[in-house]
Amino acid sequence: MIEVIQQAEAHAKKTSVFSGGKAYSYKEILDASEQTAGMLLGSHLDLQEARVAFMVTPGFDYVNVLWGIWRAGGVAVPLCLSHPPPSLRHVLVDTACSSVIASEAYIELLSPLCAELGIPLIIVESLNHSGKSSLPDVATERRAMILYTSGTTNVPKGVVTTHRNLNAQIRTLVNAWRWTDTDHVLCILPLHHVHGIVNVVCCSLWAGARCEFLPGFDKAEVIRIFLQGKVNVFMAVPTIYYKLVAGWENSTASKKHEISSVLRRFRLMVSGSAALPVSIMEKWEEISGHALLERYGMTELGMAISNPYVGPRRAGKVGVALEGVEVRLCDETTNEVAENEPGEIQVSGSNVFLEYWKQPEATRAAFTPDGWFKTGDIAVLEDGYYRILGRSSTDIIKSGGYKISALEIEEVLRRHPCISDCAVVGLEDDEWGEVVGAALVSGEKDLDLVQLTEWMKSQIPAYRVPRRFVRMNELPRNPMGKVTKNDVKKLFAL
Repeated sequence: MIEVIQQAEAHAKKTSVFSGGKAYSYKEILDASEQTAGMLLGSHLDLQEARVAFMVTPGFDYVNVLWGIWRAGGVAVPLCLSHPPPSLRHVLVDTACSSVIASEAYIELLSPLCAELGIPLIIVESLNHSGKSSLPDVATERRAMILYTSGTTNVPKGVVTTHRNLNAQIRTLVNAWRWTDTDHVLCILPLHHVHGIVNVVCCSLWAGARCEFLPGFDKAEVIRIFLQGKVNVFMAVPTIYYKLVAGWENSTASKKHEISSVLRRFRLMVSGSAALPVSIMEKWEEISGHALLERYGMTELGMAISNPYVGPRRAGKVGVALEGVEVRLCDETTNEVAENEPGEIQVSGSNVFLEYWKQPEATRAAFTPDGWFKTGDIAVLEDGYYRILGRSSTDIIKSGGYKISALEIEEVLRRHPCISDCAVVGLEDDEWGEVVGAALVSGEKDLDLVQLTEWMKSQIPAYRVPRRFVRMNELPRNPMGKVTKNDVKKLFAL
């Protein structure tokens, strides 16, 4: 039997999901997902890894469909709720889906695509949740899910994880972050990436905890739910913490005290999916009493590195390798580098994905000859903790023989009182190879760039100081809050 289903059966009477103003028990989701599996099977005994895409509003229906696909022996393909038709079409065609399940809210969007591609479209609200079904025995080695990479540096690829991979990812985090059946987590993250679907939903339901859903982030609604005093675990991306900080700062003195008091009773707060600015970490600790637990992971890995649950959480660093996960830093010839020297993060363990869907060459290229996954991210090990320098393709700028971390420059810029946010990129240059460019978000209409440059020179070596600037109201981001730096680069050509 699928292990997450076994875990759920031990908590049958407890509340599993709270969504749409209603609480659902583990038994209700187990019963509903059994019927969903039976509907998907029809006259077949086993879906035999047929891909089933779904575009379902976060909540009871989402979990029901996800578990139903797995219990029928299918491969779950979560679709991004905010993607336009061309992006959705790419996923449906690439995975050759046997069917699509969708909430009524997305039927109008998906109907033309499914009709064009000849894919059956099933409305989740019409699913029949009665009767019993005979379900297949699903081995852990079988494919379970295809999530697509964010596509910030190239065309999104389908990342295939097996049930064994998912079990390893979930079990590691449940142990490392000490999940229990008394936890209550609020889920506001997109559920087509590991941060939401694995770290929040799968981990909480594995542990027998309660997972409360909001369809998307709403600052006032999140604070309202916090003030009820039931939620004790929260995970978000840095941009969400930034907005919550702003919400707190714009509150009255009594409201600030009320919010801070309830936040201090939380058990765990996690930040991930993008680099956490030190300034936000420090401000959030001042507000909530919590040093945000920053960690490092990828679609291909789940989580690999984490600051400790108990012990120092160091600002600007993502922590140490999780139990059961091996991590090393290597140079361009796959030789391990010394401590305090930058190198590519490479990972080995049962958490690592099986393959890129229908891309054997890309899969082979992603691994070293001795079987380690090459993340493409550059880090340095300092006093036992990993510090991310950036993605080799977008965050490491090669200028005049220097290798410069864009993330380090961004941290300095954010310390300037007139800069609220920024993104640093490498821009092609005939003389230097690349020069440093900075996109700035500032409330100052007459920001003096000459003065800013002089201030930067007092903070960092001159070769790291941005040579070109562009002003903007907000940075381009993907649904997970990551800045899309290829889009930032285009702004300098305007």
